Amino acid sequence: MPRTTAITTAALLALAGCTVGPDHVPPRTQAPTQWPEPLEAGLNAETPDLREWWRNFNDPMLDTLVGRALEGSLDLREAAARVREARAIRGVTAADRLPAVDAGGSGSYTRSSENTFGGQGGGPGEESEFYEVGFDATWELDVFGRVRRAVEAADADIGSAVESRRDARVVLVSEVARNYAEYRSAQARLEIARRNVTSQQDTYTLAQDRLRAGLSGELDSAQSLAQLEETRSRIPVLLTTLKKTAFRLDVLLAQPPGTLMPELEAGAPVPPAPDTIPVGVPAELLRRRPDIRRAERNLAAATARIGVATADLYPRFTLGGSFGLESDHFADLFDTDSRTWSVGPLAVRWPVFDAGRIRSNIRVMEARQEQALIAYERSVLNAYEEVAGALVAYARVREQRESLARAVDAGQRAVELARDLWSRGLTDFLNVLNSQRALYQLQDQLALSDAEATTSLVALYKALGGGWEPPPPEAERAAPPAAGDAPDR
Repeated sequence: MPRTTAITTAALLALAGCTVGPDHVPPRTQAPTQWPEPLEAGLNAETPDLREWWRNFNDPMLDTLVGRALEGSLDLREAAARVREARAIRGVTAADRLPAVDAGGSGSYTRSSENTFGGQGGGPGEESEFYEVGFDATWELDVFGRVRRAVEAADADIGSAVESRRDARVVLVSEVARNYAEYRSAQARLEIARRNVTSQQDTYTLAQDRLRAGLSGELDSAQSLAQLEETRSRIPVLLTTLKKTAFRLDVLLAQPPGTLMPELEAGAPVPPAPDTIPVGVPAELLRRRPDIRRAERNLAAATARIGVATADLYPRFTLGGSFGLESDHFADLFDTDSRTWSVGPLAVRWPVFDAGRIRSNIRVMEARQEQALIAYERSVLNAYEEVAGALVAYARVREQRESLARAVDAGQRAVELARDLWSRGLTDFLNVLNSQRALYQLQDQLALSDAEATTSLVALYKALGGGWEPPPPEAERAAPPAAGDAPDR
């Protein structure tokens, strides 16, 4: 290698540690010290273990459904494919850090015409042959960090895809739990409606008997029948809700609608909430919520791409080289004397005039970084709002359920008293009908409230980012999420 070329190449390699563009610094967000509402209804600020929060409901069927969903979900499979895509793109990008080597070879055998002089094969009628094999290499010397920044952005893209997969897991688990609670609620409401139909049928039969005995008028019988048929009319609506919810669970488990119906037909109560529910403190959301972590990775990728764009302002150096074997006779091709090699040329390309294209592209990347930062800040605020709202909703629905439970007890007693007084002729039949109607409505509202309490807690677990496990803080410091290789189930 000529001395000048060697010195120049060595100097460029020494400069290869220079990387233009800003370095990514994770944004610091001032987290609230506490939630905006006081914790009540069994909620506390202890650090929760949300890896498998659905097991807190102690419902074996729910555990089974969640497990099957995690194994077969189409959403998770699609998210996993996106992670593989991001890793493959990173491999394509990282390949630019190493030389590109091509292997080649050729061989020829020629004979010149005897009717010409000095033809391609030499003298008239002479024969000649030529063979060569070898490698050609080109290598872009990443002096100003264009490739390094591109790899950095690709690493951040992997992290973003991993967090998207985790977010899909969080959403999937919460959707399975929510639909399961709504299915059990529909079952309970259907059973309440059928019990009330039976009770109101007895009342109608009694009214008919009293009408035939001349103890009451036809109005009592007609009113009783009207209420009976009104209650009976709600059963088809509840059956529709029941089946549609089961079909939705089938889709979440990636199976044809109707598959789960035989398994779910056996009645079971809505999964009750545990007595105590740790929710942690607001600052823990920044580590746990996959959507916040994804927004931070998107910001890192946008920052790195500013460096990629900035590197276009500087010269780009490319070093070539070759090594091969050449011979006029195939038998001598692989002798050591047939070796040939070269280093160079060392090429440089530096845009002198581009009508502002490069600087405009840098401004594009800077604007995208600003957008990514705003998206990160928005995701943090949305997370706080979502958790705060879920805390309020859960506490209030627990209060509502307790009141409805007391109201159902009172309504049941009212029905018994009204029927007893009516049978003895001490009150109007309308009081019996009103008390029965009120009791049915209260029982139906209580069943809805049971589901709302459970689904509110499911929404709270989802808002807290439950359903996957973030690495411990010390592991994150040792291996920041930019690598995108954190273990994920």
